[in-house]
Amino acid sequence: MENRKTSAYYENRAVQFGVVSTEWLAQAQSATVPRSPSSPSPSPPLPPSHNDADKPFSVIQEFDTWRKHPDLAEAVAAIRALAAVIRSSKATTMMQLEIELKSASDSLKCWDTTSISLTAACDLFMRYVTRTSALEYEDFNSAKSRLLERADKFGEISFKAREIIAMLSQDFIFDGCTILVHGFSRVVLQILKLAAQNNKLFRVLCTEGRPDRTGLRFSNELAKLDVPVKLVIDSAVAYTMDEVDMVFVGADGVVESGGIINMMGTYQIAMVAKSMNKPVYVAAESYKFARFYPLDQKDLAPALCPVDFGVPVPSKVEVESSARDYTPPQYLTLLFTDLGVLTPSVVSDELIQLYL
Repeated sequence: MENRKTSAYYENRAVQFGVVSTEWLAQAQSATVPRSPSSPSPSPPLPPSHNDADKPFSVIQEFDTWRKHPDLAEAVAAIRALAAVIRSSKATTMMQLEIELKSASDSLKCWDTTSISLTAACDLFMRYVTRTSALEYEDFNSAKSRLLERADKFGEISFKAREIIAMLSQDFIFDGCTILVHGFSRVVLQILKLAAQNNKLFRVLCTEGRPDRTGLRFSNELAKLDVPVKLVIDSAVAYTMDEVDMVFVGADGVVESGGIINMMGTYQIAMVAKSMNKPVYVAAESYKFARFYPLDQKDLAPALCPVDFGVPVPSKVEVESSARDYTPPQYLTLLFTDLGVLTPSVVSDELIQLYL
C-alpha cells in the first residue's frame, strides 16, 4: 500500500522550532527522590566508541547505535546522537555549529517522518541547547563546551524521565486493583515493575494488541515479575471493562489539545472506559510533547503496519493498516509525566513553557 501524504497542517506545525523554558530541568529533577542503596538508579548508557577517527561522522549511524540500547527510547537516542554532533564537530564558529546541528536534526526527523516523539525531541533539544544569549559573549571553545554540557544534561534528564514517572504514579495504584493496558509501553512497564517491587498486589489485563501483538510481549514481561496477568482480545475490551479499576497507556505523542497519539485502539478503549466511569491514565515523557493540534484522525501522518489475517485477502478488498489513532483529551483522566501529574487541560500550559 502506498503511503498517504501527510496533511499540510501537520507539515506546517512540524517545521516549527520550540523553546524549552529554564525551569524544565529543575522541575524534572525536583520530582526525583533519593533511592535507597538497595535499589540504585540505573546509569545512563555509555556513548558508543568510534574506533576509526578518520571515518566521517554520521548522525544517522550514531542514532542507530544508540537506539539499539534496550532501555533507550528512540527519542532519547536522537538526543544522544545530537549531543555527539557537538562533540565531534570541527566547526570554528557558533554559526557553523548551529548549522551542523540543524542539518543533523532535520536528518533525524526525516529518518521517520511519522514519529511524533522523534520530531518533538529533536525540536526541544535544538531550542534548549542553542537558545542562550550568554553564548554571544563568550569565545567559541567556551561556547561549545557550554553547548555540550547542556546537551549532555538534557540527555541525562530525558533518560531518567521514565524512572521519575514511575515514582509519581505509585500513589494511584492500590492493592487489589485491576489495570487494563494496551500496547507495549516501556514507561507503563516501568510503572508496573516498580509497583510490584513495592509489594503492591494488583492484576493486569493486556489487550492482544493487533496487528503486531504487543500485548503478548507485554504480558510475557509481567509474567517474569510474577504479576497476575490475563490476555484479552482487542474486541473484548468492553466485555471486560467492568472488571477494570483503571486503564494505563503510553503515548507516541502528547499534542496541544491535551490529547494523545498512540497505538491503534487507544481511542476506542478510552471511549469505553469513559462511558463506564473508569479512569484513563497516560504515561508519557515530556520530550513527547509536540506542537501539533489534530482536528480528527485524518490529520495524523499515517504510520502503516502490515496486517496478517492468517488467510489470503482478495486483492479487491482494502485493508486499513494505520498503526495509531488520536484520543481527544475529554476521554483522558490524568497524564503522568516527568514534569508532574497533569490534567489534559494543563498540557497546553506546559507546552507554552516548553516551546515559548
